[in-house]
Amino acid sequence: MGVWSKLSRVLTRRDPAARADAERVLVEADFGPAAAEELLERLAKVPDRELEDALEREVRALLGDGKPGGIVRAAVPPTVVLLYGVNGAGKTTTAAKLAHRLRREGRETLLAAADTFRAGAVSQLRVWAERLGAPFVGPAADGTGDSAAVAFDAVKAGVARGVDTVIIDTAGRLHTDERLLEELKKVARAVGKAHPAHDAPHESLLVLDGTVGQTAVRQAELFARAVPLTGLIVTKLDGTARGGAVVALRRTVPAAPRFIATGEGLDDLEPFDPEAFARRLVRA
Repeated sequence: MGVWSKLSRVLTRRDPAARADAERVLVEADFGPAAAEELLERLAKVPDRELEDALEREVRALLGDGKPGGIVRAAVPPTVVLLYGVNGAGKTTTAAKLAHRLRREGRETLLAAADTFRAGAVSQLRVWAERLGAPFVGPAADGTGDSAAVAFDAVKAGVARGVDTVIIDTAGRLHTDERLLEELKKVARAVGKAHPAHDAPHESLLVLDGTVGQTAVRQAELFARAVPLTGLIVTKLDGTARGGAVVALRRTVPAAPRFIATGEGLDDLEPFDPEAFARRLVRA
């Protein structure tokens, strides 16, 4: 159910309580208080018959622009993509989806499992790599080696194999774990040292679970403080009515959404389309 179906019942009342009720509807849809207040300010003088169109237009404006669906190409290959995010956000599956998408574009990819704290993530990504026919780099069989070492080895392997893109799945413990955030900084430094041009990572993408609403916004704030982000990937948007969090994210961190994941299949990774997303959020 789109936001408008709920918001229309209160916005058109124009009574003293309508504003508070409208703000509650938007906050419940995870726009957050700041975005909700800004939207209502922009709609305050719009005639009733134009409110639905105006709401979609203003949501679209808040989503801004970016580089939807694009992954840069490094001047000197390989392009190095780091995927950040907490456990459970779908980061490992997203790595496979992104590799699949890039391979369809003719870009040979290498997948690396640098989440050395979770054996399941390593084995899961190895299976995806085998399914895709992509080279794979992970920790030693005995579990030794830290995330930065795996990331370093992955870039070196990418150079040796002549691949176009190296996608590295990083550790995803709780976003409040300061040790994790320091470790992610170490990973970023390691890939820079390993790359021939010493300019990696070329993309730092934060994977966020779209069903957790404002929790995703807080996660994004903390990750953005630790590592420079170049984009966002929002997952699990196939079955949630909490898409307002994407608007809140756009206001909170400078990185724009690149992709949204709408299912579990390899093809269920779509370039983020601000116009289509605004339409779906308001009218669906």
